[in-house]
This record gives sequence, structure tokens and C-alpha cells, in this order.
Amino acid sequence: MHPTKKAARIAGAVYLSMVLTGPISLIYIPNKLIVRGNAAATAINVVGHESLARMWIIGDLWTHVIFICLGVALYRLLSDVNKTWAHLMIGFVLVSAAVGFSNALNNIAAFILFRGGEFLSVIDKPQREALGMLFMRLHSQGNFINELFWGLWLFPFGLLVFRSGFLPRFIGIWLMINCFGWLVLSPIALFDPSHYDVAFRVAQPVLFGELAIMLWLLIKGANVKATAVAAA
Repeated sequence: MHPTKKAARIAGAVYLSMVLTGPISLIYIPNKLIVRGNAAATAINVVGHESLARMWIIGDLWTHVIFICLGVALYRLLSDVNKTWAHLMIGFVLVSAAVGFSNALNNIAAFILFRGGEFLSVIDKPQREALGMLFMRLHSQGNFINELFWGLWLFPFGLLVFRSGFLPRFIGIWLMINCFGWLVLSPIALFDPSHYDVAFRVAQPVLFGELAIMLWLLIKGANVKATAVAAA
């Protein structure tokens, strides 16, 4: 297999693993454990499903590890197109991962508070539950902040795809538009959360740019013939 095609397939496989772990830690498990506006019910869910809560934390951390691996794989694939844009792409990936790792501490703090015991026995249970709910909400707000970087890295990535010659240009344009989708959603979530769900549904077609490039890399790989023609 041609090295470029192989690098594209590897990047697609890494992307797929992140697509599989991300929704579980961002959507599925939070919906199972968190009861909006009810700290006591949320505490009961977390303590009663401790393994699921731990899986949430571990899945969150692994998603960011995979994101770093994805950035490296895409850098290897696209760095020859333009070094500056490739460095900017992986720079945003690393910042996003750092924000994600730090944000995971909020969920860990919430888990410790909900479990109680030891030194936390001096704090009344309702207060611990309220504090735990606060940390979970901070975790959610941290994800909304990180949406900025989920968007920013896609612009240099999309530009590199557009200029590469061995990946579809329309997907490169789609990724750059995808960037602005997240840049719009993040401030809506932070400053006008009541409209976030509607905005997210409206933005869905734009956000599928990442799914498109993931499937293309995984199934098609790179158009090596186009690369050879360009080189000639």
C-alpha cells in the first residue's frame, strides 16, 4: 500500500475510535446519571451506578488521548502540504486536549463529593450533593468552552485537506464551515443556554463535516494517482 494511502487509513481508524468514545462520554452517560435541577437524584444515580460514573471519567480522558493521536496522525499525513497550517492544527488539538484533561477534574471532584465518607463527613449530605452538582455543571461549562477549540482546529485541517490534492476539496470546505459552526455554538451555550439545543439541531448538517472526512479517510484513503499527477 502507498505510504500516503496507508497514513490516511490510519488517521481514519484513529478518528473512528474517537467518534465511538466521544458520544458515550459526552451524551450517553451524562443523560443516564444527571437529573437536571436535582442534586439528590443525581447523587443517587452516581453512587448507585459507580462503575458507569468511573467509565464516564475514564472515557472522557481516553477521548482526549485519542484526539492527540489523531492530531499526530493527521500531521503526518498533511504536514507536507503546508508546515505552518499543520503546526497550527496540531497546536489547537493539544490545547483542546489540555482543557479536556483539566475539565475532567470537575467530574472527579463531583464523584468524590457524592460518595462522601472520611474527611467529607463534616459536611452535611445536602451540601455535598449541591457541591457535587456544581462541579458537574462546571464540567458541562468546560465542554462548552472547549467547543471553541473543537472548531478552531478544523479550519487549518480543512485548508490542508483543500490544498492537499489527494483528498476531496469539498470536504475541506465543509470542515472549514464546520469550524464556524462550533465557534457559533460555544458562545450560545455560555451566554444563551436556553437556545443551545435548537442551535445545535440547526447546525447538525454543518457538524457532519468531521464524519465525512472520517469515513473518507477510512474507506477511500488518499487519491495517490492525483498526488502523482500533481508531482509530475
